[in-house]
Amino acid sequence: MTDNAFCDGPANVAAGSRRSFLQAGSLLLGGLGLSDLLRLRAAAGARKAVDTAVILLWLEGGPSHMETYDMKPDSPREYRGEFSPISTRVPGLDVCELLPRHCELADRFSVIRSIAHKVPDHPGAAGRFLTGRTPRNISATVSDHPTFDAIVGNMREQNSQSGLPQFVSNRAALKGGGQAYLGPTAGPFVVDLLTPEMAQLPIGPDFDRLDPAFSVKNLSVDEHVADRLDDRMALLNAFDRLRRDVDSNRLIEASDRFQQRAVQVLSSSATRDAFDLAREPAAVRDRYGRNTMGHSALLARRLVEAGCSMVTLDWGRISRKYPTWDDHGDAQHIFNAMKSRLPIYDRAITALIEDIFQRGLDQRVLVIATGEFGRTPKVNMGRAKTPLWPGRDHWPGAMSVLVSGGGWKMGHVVGQTNRKGEYPAERILDPNDLVATVYRFLGIDPDTMMVDHRGRPLPLLPSGEPIRELL
Repeated sequence: MTDNAFCDGPANVAAGSRRSFLQAGSLLLGGLGLSDLLRLRAAAGARKAVDTAVILLWLEGGPSHMETYDMKPDSPREYRGEFSPISTRVPGLDVCELLPRHCELADRFSVIRSIAHKVPDHPGAAGRFLTGRTPRNISATVSDHPTFDAIVGNMREQNSQSGLPQFVSNRAALKGGGQAYLGPTAGPFVVDLLTPEMAQLPIGPDFDRLDPAFSVKNLSVDEHVADRLDDRMALLNAFDRLRRDVDSNRLIEASDRFQQRAVQVLSSSATRDAFDLAREPAAVRDRYGRNTMGHSALLARRLVEAGCSMVTLDWGRISRKYPTWDDHGDAQHIFNAMKSRLPIYDRAITALIEDIFQRGLDQRVLVIATGEFGRTPKVNMGRAKTPLWPGRDHWPGAMSVLVSGGGWKMGHVVGQTNRKGEYPAERILDPNDLVATVYRFLGIDPDTMMVDHRGRPLPLLPSGEPIRELL
C-alpha cells in the first residue's frame, strides 16, 4: 500500500500502521484538497475524520456483464445474447439498450470492466469481494472477516456527532458478509423497505409498488416523549455497565448499541427527518421510481446528505418475480428478467447519480454498483424447465462495476475483456484494488491492524492498490 493520508481505525485495532493526516499542504485524498475533506467531529484532542460517504448498491446474485456494461455485439450469437449496445455521450462507453437513462449521464460515472477473482459460489464470492480474502468455506453464509462496509461504519461510528447511525442497510448482513471479529456492535442500522404489506401487493411492471405516501415505518415519536427516552437510556446505561463487563460474546453491548441508535433516530427531529421520504417532492420520488429500488436509492441519498458514512443496499432481494440477479436458465429466463429488471435499475441509479452531482455531493459521496461476480459469457439453456429457458451461470472470471462520484475521474472505461467477454484482456484488476481505492477515498489506511478471534493482528486489506485511472 502506498497511500499517505488516513484516519483512525476501529477501537479494537491493535497498534499498527497509522499514517498521519498532517502531511504537506499539497496532499490530495481521492483527488481533493485535504482542507476540503476534513471536518472536526469529535471532542477536543480527537483526530480529524474525512467527511466522506459511500453508497454500495449490492446486486446480489451476480449481474451479467454481457447484458449491462460489457456488451459483445461482434461475438458469436451464443455469447452476445438478445440485446444490443447503445452509445452514450462518452465514446467507448456503450451500455445495454435497456439502460437508456445511462446515456446522458455517462460523463458522471465510470465502468470497470476487468475485475476478476476465482470464487464461483455466491456467499464465498461475496466474502471474497467485500473482505479482500478468500473464505475457508466458499459456501458459508457468514464471512470469516469483516466486510469493508462494516469496517467503515465501525470506524466512523466512534467519531460521529451527526446523530445518525453511520452504517445503514436494508439487510442485517449480505449473504456471505458480516462483521466477523469486529463483533455485533459493528452491524448496520437496518431499514427494510420491503414491508409485509408490500409483499402482498400484486406483481407489476414496476416491481413492488409503494404507496404514494410511503415513508420508513416505525420511525416517529411524539416530541414530548423524547426527554423520557433520553432519561431511559441514561438509566439503562448505568445499570448495564456491570453486565457488559461479563458479556463475553458482546451481545448485550450490541443490543445496547442498537437500542441507542434507535433512540437517537426517534428522539432527534433532524435525524428522523433524514429517514422521512415523504419530505421529498412527488416529482423527485417519481424520478427515482415508486418502487423499493427507487425509494431505497432516494433514502440513501438523504442519509449521506444528512451525515451517514456508509449505506449498503441489497438490490438483489427487492423483487418477488425475479428475486436476485442469479439468472441461471434453471431459475429464470435471463432475457425476460432483464427486460423487467433493467428499466427499474436504470431509473433508480441514474436518479441517484444525477442527484449526487446536482446537489454538490459528488466530491464527498461515492456510489458503487456491483455484484459478487459476472455471468458465463456463453448462454446456457436450463435443463429443468419445459420449454427450456436461456440463462448464464456463475462466472468470477470477468465482471463489470459502475462507480460514480467520490471526486474520481468520471466518463472512463477501465480495462477490457476479450472478444467473448470471458476474461480481462487488459488492465487485470482484483476486487481488492477497488476496495483499496475506496479506502483511499475514505482516508482509511488499509494497513491498519485488526485483531481476529485468535488474537492475530491482520491488516484491513491484505493486498490491493488504488486504481490509478480513477484518481
